[in-house]
Amino acid sequence: MTDAALSLLILGVTVALFVWNRLPVGVVAVASALALYFFDLIDLKGLTSGFGDSVIVFIAALFIVSEGLEASGITAWAGRLLTRAAGTTRVRVLGAIALLAAILSALITINGAAAALVPVTVAVARHASIGPSKILVPLAYSCSAGSLLALSGSPVNVIVNDAARDATGAGFGYFEFALVGVPLVILTYGAIALFGDRLLPTRESDDLPVDFGNYVGQVVDHYGLDDRIYRLHVDPESACVGKTAHQLLAGTEIVGIAVQGARESTPLGDDHDVAAGDVMVVSGSGSAVDDFARTHDLTLEDVAGRRGTRGRLVDRDVGISEIVVPPRSDLIGQPVFPGMIRPDTGLLVLSVRRRSSDVGPRMVDLVEGDTMLVHGPWQAIDALEEDQQVLVVASSEELRRQTVPLHRTAPRAGIILVAMIVLLASGLVPPVVAALLGAVAMVGSRVLTTEQAYRAVSWETIVLIAALIPMSSAITSSGAAEDIARPIVDAVSDHSPYVLLVVLFALTAALGQFISNAATTLIVIPIALAAAADVGVDARPVLMLVCTAGAAALLTPIATPANMIVMNPGGYRFGDYWRLGAVVMLVWLVVAVGIIPVFWPL
Repeated sequence: MTDAALSLLILGVTVALFVWNRLPVGVVAVASALALYFFDLIDLKGLTSGFGDSVIVFIAALFIVSEGLEASGITAWAGRLLTRAAGTTRVRVLGAIALLAAILSALITINGAAAALVPVTVAVARHASIGPSKILVPLAYSCSAGSLLALSGSPVNVIVNDAARDATGAGFGYFEFALVGVPLVILTYGAIALFGDRLLPTRESDDLPVDFGNYVGQVVDHYGLDDRIYRLHVDPESACVGKTAHQLLAGTEIVGIAVQGARESTPLGDDHDVAAGDVMVVSGSGSAVDDFARTHDLTLEDVAGRRGTRGRLVDRDVGISEIVVPPRSDLIGQPVFPGMIRPDTGLLVLSVRRRSSDVGPRMVDLVEGDTMLVHGPWQAIDALEEDQQVLVVASSEELRRQTVPLHRTAPRAGIILVAMIVLLASGLVPPVVAALLGAVAMVGSRVLTTEQAYRAVSWETIVLIAALIPMSSAITSSGAAEDIARPIVDAVSDHSPYVLLVVLFALTAALGQFISNAATTLIVIPIALAAAADVGVDARPVLMLVCTAGAAALLTPIATPANMIVMNPGGYRFGDYWRLGAVVMLVWLVVAVGIIPVFWPL
């Protein structure tokens, strides 16, 4: 068997395993590279070449920059602008979502934009009384179109740009992709607005993302935070020192809850002698407590908010969390009361509930199943996720991203993004260097922690692309690309070069519905370049067409992660995508064949 036939056989098995979808895609990709090595189609350097390729580093760095934008609140801020601008009519909602999805995809990649915008889109749909199933597939398609607005929009763009540089000595400019991307975004929106309502099913989902839009108001009502709790700090010069609680509170509307000292907390009984350094936790009307504090020289600390003071419950610096005491927790049996600052976490207890009822302003010993609402710095709130003694009801990260205004790190993240785009657009440094500078700056300026940066990288995507780069090389070096290109050339040799574009679009788009669009692009590029050379067509328009067709992952949920991201929240089935997807893909074909030769002559 010739090397060309053997490489095509390995390619066919790889595609079949991708379609079979029973093995992790990373395992299939690595196995294909190992098969090429063991059959002597590539050497050891070729086997590992993908993992050292600048494309891989560039893509990984973009994931980190994308996470920085989300962590700083820029993405959520943009989503809130969308909610205000979208209104309630279907056309306006679709237009607002399509515009924001396209812009974010260009900046933080298609998958990052889809993941960030699903909660926002669901919230907008609910506000407009539109079923999420009518709006989430359009979100995914708009992200796919928007990925062609800039080089950073998709790994496919990076791969094609690298191939153009190798084939012609000149890559594509950072915003050069927008020459085809802008028409795609506009016409994709038009197709969705015209046909989406009829071609998309009405589905109900049990997996909608949590909407934290009215979370604070719900918490205030559920935990009865309209009943104010106060902490009164006893200074050494306070008139309270040496007096009993009965002497101090008799004849007032104030209810004593507990006293928290330096070492222990006790109920604020009538016979308790108040000492300097104590913190008296009381409940009562604001005016009564304020007068009491002023009369007795106490420092007043209001620890519970009303609807009008919700900013004190959740803002840039502090947040809230609902936690449950699980079985066998060390907290069982420990005293707790509203207004208490937990010595183990430093978090303030706002309310305690037991068996769906509020325990009221008193001290109780915790039992299994008790729920506490706690308040404090986000760093302490986030640490609860790792605390084995409690169960966290809702993700603090999701709560912060949906409810907190722009984080203090947002200006830094915005400046880093703009600087990276300037470097990419100007070509002052290679793209990989610009992306690495952006990623390092996100961590160095403390927009992200090191752990967040590592988690931000989609290692499955990195391994998939890196392991398939040897496949692309083997197809070219073995002559397999020429063997595949020859029938295509023979079929179109007596026709217009536009026929070649149509055939390559169909080939790329067909493969891209069942395997990763990055993998598809790596497979098709050598075939497209060989066909272009035989027909005498310039490589750049052909590569841009492959890029466009590779992004046209519209017919199946497995075509791109963005389609998968919206599948469960939208309640979609495998066959729900192709109806609207076929219409949108036809639009993409017309745009690609009609516009690409205008800007990149054949």
